[in-house]
Amino acid sequence: MINYLTPYKAELDPDSQERLTRNPLRILDSKDKRTQEITLNAPSILDHLGETSRRHFEVVQQLLTDLEIPYQLNPRLVRGLDYYTHTAFEIQSEDLGAQATVCGGGRYDGLTSQLGGPETPAVGWAIGMERLILLLQQLQAAPQAIPDFYLISKGEKAEAQSLILAQKLRQAGFSVELDLSGSAFGKQFKRADRSKAIACLVLGEAEAEAQTVKLKWMASKEENTLNQGELFSKLGELREQLNRHKLS
Repeated sequence: MINYLTPYKAELDPDSQERLTRNPLRILDSKDKRTQEITLNAPSILDHLGETSRRHFEVVQQLLTDLEIPYQLNPRLVRGLDYYTHTAFEIQSEDLGAQATVCGGGRYDGLTSQLGGPETPAVGWAIGMERLILLLQQLQAAPQAIPDFYLISKGEKAEAQSLILAQKLRQAGFSVELDLSGSAFGKQFKRADRSKAIACLVLGEAEAEAQTVKLKWMASKEENTLNQGELFSKLGELREQLNRHKLS
């Protein structure tokens, strides 16, 4: 990027000239028309990812695909702070007109260590509250206070599958609280108790490999193991069981 932009330095806007050696990617965010014209053919960051970053980005894209969340790659998307690492993102809604961005953020794994703390993986974002309120006003039903299911998982493959299970159950009308803390099963079960969920769904590495999930009813402690496909082929029966346990 620096090599590409340096010959055009005199034509860049003053802010971009200052950023040229300090943070050249921020120049892609310039609102100056001439600077935008210059950066139009700038090298794409997607063509210059390191091996670790490339693998990480592929995993992120695969998870979005598995969850059937539509996304568009934008190699010109940059955030305003220098400590971002890996993926930056924006979440947009078609219901907001021209001001479509509801949320923007990304990974910043190095921030805690920069502030003197331990190495800590992190992700953060900022939400436009007025835009979020506009979207929430379009919802007809308030969320349930007590979840139907508390979904516990541990292990990379199990966590990926739990995202899909949670999404499908929510789409079927169930309320689901998803625990992706990665902490020990005992701690996750304690949080499930505190949530007052009717049932717990448990996915460990063994269940992930076998494509199964453990279903545990919190009040009776009754539990059984189901094939993940079987779980979604018997949603009516599952709803009846849920209603019985709510009444008991």
